[in-house]
Amino acid sequence: MMSGSILLTFNPGSSTIKLGLFAIKQGVPHRLGTGSIDLRHVPLSLHIVEGSAITDIPMKAAITDDLHEVIDETLGWLASHFQLGELATVGHRVVHGGDRFTGPTLITGETLAAIEALVPLAPMHQPQSVRLIKAVSHLRPDLRQIASFDTAFHRTQTDIVRRFALPRALFDQGVKRYGFHGLSYKFIAGQLARVAPNIARGRVVAAHLGSGASLCALEDGVSRDTTMGFSTIDGVPMATRCGALDPGVVIHLVKQLNWPIEQVEDVLYHQSGLLGVSGISADSRDLLKSVAPEAREALDLFAFRISREIAALANTLGGLDGIVFTAGVGEHQPEVRAAICHYLGWLGVAIADRANRANALRIDAGGKVVVLVIPTDEEQVIAEEAWFMLRAGADV
Repeated sequence: MMSGSILLTFNPGSSTIKLGLFAIKQGVPHRLGTGSIDLRHVPLSLHIVEGSAITDIPMKAAITDDLHEVIDETLGWLASHFQLGELATVGHRVVHGGDRFTGPTLITGETLAAIEALVPLAPMHQPQSVRLIKAVSHLRPDLRQIASFDTAFHRTQTDIVRRFALPRALFDQGVKRYGFHGLSYKFIAGQLARVAPNIARGRVVAAHLGSGASLCALEDGVSRDTTMGFSTIDGVPMATRCGALDPGVVIHLVKQLNWPIEQVEDVLYHQSGLLGVSGISADSRDLLKSVAPEAREALDLFAFRISREIAALANTLGGLDGIVFTAGVGEHQPEVRAAICHYLGWLGVAIADRANRANALRIDAGGKVVVLVIPTDEEQVIAEEAWFMLRAGADV
């Protein structure tokens, strides 16, 4: 792969596709632009950001199960605009890698089958990754594709952290805590080492707060614990996901209320969290604007559960030197950050109101715990891992 070649990344959500386009300059991926497609809005539009320039390109493609038309039209536009004749590889974010995948991996027929077998463990995101990989393979079979796994970053956790108090045979069969948002946490660990190296070497809880939300306990940049476990509905409440739940609730819904398991799954993944508690919206921005008491209660519950989990992760670390807020809510909503930190005053957490409202890098008021706001960039990690694999030969 020669200098000047192009890398394309896909970062799928449950109903969106985020793109990243990178050029290799001096041996490092440098971003050319980003893009996104919201599959909920028909007719589709390709939203492109290049520096300060923003372009929305109307799309003619129909949404099919295989996404061939969508990806074909997307690649066509990118090729005409960014000279994709030099496209060397496509990197994919894959939410679940199970126990098999511990780092970036060249996608082959065998590895794709293993990725697809993990769909039941991440039903909101894994199917999208599989569809995108297959679409690119169909349209551009000459391209090597690389998978980057969210679970891989958490493989440094001990079995004590990963184990449920269930029969040992289930752990051996893969029923364990995996952790997610690993690409985001990998980026944050790297950025933290650059902007606050003393804190990075210590005990830090990173809070990835977006539509999906989780927390990660970092010690010297290494994952020691996290709130998401076996599935992406575990941990703190999210936009539409419930977070940690007494399993007796599921038993009650199935046995006493006679809910089919499909209805239980839909409620836990799509009708709970901020949406379920408020009955108004899954978007915290809408709830912050609302005067309804249900909106306030949903936000209060969100902040309370997050602060409680930060305290629990501090226990894993044996103390707390820093907190990092990241992702959409964590980076842009000072009211939510303030509410979370208010609950953590007893741990020595105090924030400066002016810095917090400005979304400054450092927002603490000089207490015992440094509090930072660091934007995450999962696409950059995907590009760097894909480039690493290509530079290494991508033969494994």
